[in-house]
Amino acid sequence: MAQRQGKGLGRGAADALLAVIACAWGSSYLLMKVGTGAVPPFSLIALRFGIAFVVVAAIFSRRLAKTRVSTLVRAAVLGALMFALFGFLMTGIVQTSASNAGFLTSLAVVFVPVINAVVRRRAPGARMTAGVAVTLLGIALLSLHGSLTLSPGDALCVMGSIFYALFIVATDRLSAKEDPLLLGVWQLGFAALFGLVATNLFEAPALPADPVHWGAVLGLALVCSAFGFVAQPVAQRATTAEHAALLFALEPVSSAVLAFVFLGETLDARGMLGAVLVIAGVLVASLPARRRSAISPSPETGVRA
Repeated sequence: MAQRQGKGLGRGAADALLAVIACAWGSSYLLMKVGTGAVPPFSLIALRFGIAFVVVAAIFSRRLAKTRVSTLVRAAVLGALMFALFGFLMTGIVQTSASNAGFLTSLAVVFVPVINAVVRRRAPGARMTAGVAVTLLGIALLSLHGSLTLSPGDALCVMGSIFYALFIVATDRLSAKEDPLLLGVWQLGFAALFGLVATNLFEAPALPADPVHWGAVLGLALVCSAFGFVAQPVAQRATTAEHAALLFALEPVSSAVLAFVFLGETLDARGMLGAVLVIAGVLVASLPARRRSAISPSPETGVRA
């Protein structure tokens, strides 16, 4: 897919913003690990996205008044994907480490080109296939300890990474004809709504009981959600889903460093090798291959690939 043209950020500024977002999201694994120690997963989803929506809606209230019905429909789709992503991830992170969750969620960087290959009906290239193989080997080293099955927590994080990939691809497609900022704001509201419904269906609603856990919730709400998920569609509009996914590979690095500093989590030699292979695999899968058709119009879109 070609870089989009029109008003908005340039490619360099968009890449820089996506890198900052990725590092901010890397902190979310630490904050979710702390937050789920006091608040059930669905309650935490409702809280983080509810607070984020109220804050950004207040900031952009005049702009929100111009929201179109099509924007709300598309934001509802993205909000549903966000809810599914974090439903799996927050449930999984209770049963695994923050660093493991970060590396396993980075599988989205491999799933994005796979999903795009299916949607566009193009067979995966050799580079993407190699990247998938390397990444799967890394996950095996990182997560399979003496057995051929994933732990429940790791398996839930992998499911979360699939929805993460779907979310990235959907953002790429749904933001093309919409105001990306409005899309980013409203998706927070829908994610909070879905979280609230799930809380009342499956959990006893709860609030943080001390400053530490409130700090984790506010960090998730303001830094990871209000900033990250509103800025993401704005920045991603200036690039491609594959390129955005590549920059999001910074997430597990950030999460591992923060988990080591604040939670004392460490990886053994096997885990470190697995983490390196995960990063190597997602980089190999996401870097654009050299194609002779790179200067030719795409048969699906009629734009340069």
